[in-house]
Amino acid sequence: MIYTTLISMPQLLSEMDDPDLAIIDCRFSLEDPGFGRRSYLEAHIPGATYAHLDDDLCSPVIPGRTGRHPLPKIDALTKTLSSWGIDSDSQVIVYDDASGSMAASRLWWLLRWLGHYAVCVLDGGWQSWLESGEQVRGGLETRSSSMFIPREKHWRLIETDEVFKKLRDENFLLVDSRDGERYRGEIEPIDPVAGHIPGAISAPHLNILAPDGKFLAPGELREYFKPLVEKTSASNTAFYCGSGVTATQNVLAMEYAGLGEPRLYAGSWSEWITDPARPIASGDNP
Repeated sequence: MIYTTLISMPQLLSEMDDPDLAIIDCRFSLEDPGFGRRSYLEAHIPGATYAHLDDDLCSPVIPGRTGRHPLPKIDALTKTLSSWGIDSDSQVIVYDDASGSMAASRLWWLLRWLGHYAVCVLDGGWQSWLESGEQVRGGLETRSSSMFIPREKHWRLIETDEVFKKLRDENFLLVDSRDGERYRGEIEPIDPVAGHIPGAISAPHLNILAPDGKFLAPGELREYFKPLVEKTSASNTAFYCGSGVTATQNVLAMEYAGLGEPRLYAGSWSEWITDPARPIASGDNP
């Protein structure tokens, strides 16, 4: 069976003996970038290799031009994926310990962007593994390198210039995945400018999660997203956040709900505000 969105703990356990299984630990903390790697070395799902958000899933920031988490260059990401033993036969399982699997969802999106669909996020993440009572393993693990062949799907990504051109397009829907306070411009704890992109509506990424931290059921997600997309197709919908990471959780949730896969504005708010000439809105009104 191929898993393309989420995988539950029982499903993962049933697949653990599959030699084509590639498990990637994506734990990361914005406040302490070394936290995830230290945590991985201390304990992780047996067989998992480690992916660092800044080092592996991003390219270096270019001040004044990019957001905080620019997409990695395709050739660099291809080399990294190959070093993790991922190829066309691999079923990739990604996880972290953040609400909604922030960094894991980023890797899920990156693989789909490069045409690899057999990738899914462990629902409930690292906590689900710990709660299961299954064994953990410490130290560094590696897999035999393979050859990952990228097949870029350009339509999954939307760039800043296209977002700007579509601001007045009634058939285009832009969705802000940040918390409501940041969308409204009441606070901005990370970026130097507060507010949102004009025309964007608010759909905080944490709203897609149940109280136990797992994703809502597909039916519940359809009800949540229905008011957002009832007049716009998924292909004409784009999600953004602060830096293009947490927005991938909403993209994943849409796909899991069976509503199609929207686009990602990977540069997001932190790239939008690098040019002071770009318009900014605040308050509840898009």
